[in-house]
Amino acid sequence: MHLLDAMTPELLAEFLVIPDISHIVIEDDTPVDNFQSEKQQRLLVEPLYSSQSIALPFVAAANVGLFYGLKLEPIVPDVFLSLGVQMPEDWSQKQNRSYFIWEFGKVPDVAIEIVSNREGKELSKKQQIYAQIGVPYYVVFDPLKQLQKPDEMNGELLKVWALNARRYMKLPAPFWLEEAGVGLTLWEGEFEEQAGTWLRWCDQTGKVVPTGKERAIEAEAKAQEAQAKAQEAQAKAQEAQAKAQRLAERLRAMGVDPDQD
Repeated sequence: MHLLDAMTPELLAEFLVIPDISHIVIEDDTPVDNFQSEKQQRLLVEPLYSSQSIALPFVAAANVGLFYGLKLEPIVPDVFLSLGVQMPEDWSQKQNRSYFIWEFGKVPDVAIEIVSNREGKELSKKQQIYAQIGVPYYVVFDPLKQLQKPDEMNGELLKVWALNARRYMKLPAPFWLEEAGVGLTLWEGEFEEQAGTWLRWCDQTGKVVPTGKERAIEAEAKAQEAQAKAQEAQAKAQEAQAKAQRLAERLRAMGVDPDQD
């Protein structure tokens, strides 16, 4: 979604000129995550860059401020994905170190919140903000089962909403985000020696987007399989050659030249 579509007339008027952001705090050095959330964030960011599942350019990030109004407090998604935008090269410039929507020209396509406690307001204030600024897909993952009352997640670990007329409509599983060209799924497995239920990106068939390590392991397994097949073929060739030599020796013992036509 383009910036012009996401902003109200008041916000649009505010950004007709380059805003002064010198007063804005973009890094506050406040630790906010637990180990589970930190690993989950990495599992959602790293595979997008190490695989070729999404066409470049794009920006995927965790715990980076999303600034949508010069005089408004930013919102900080646990993970977001923004398609068709280029990561700025000069990080010494303040406007390049956070996601200012007037700099990137659009809002992110997907915002993901990972529930750690009951204080995050993932199903109320945050959801309203993401809808207001026009983020096409909003995702809440509740791995620690913090929001499981009937009027909240209602027993579900994962909920996904799509924006429709500035209101979020809940999507049914399987979760394919059509406009983003990627899906989301729950995956039971081990990530960085920690077993559990993880949120993963996936393709339209439900196959997860592999991490760099998973791709390396798969490539090594394929190389070992190819080597094993080559060794097997070589062993069969050697066996066939040995059989031919034994047959030739028997023919010679019988006075027959095996090389004679």
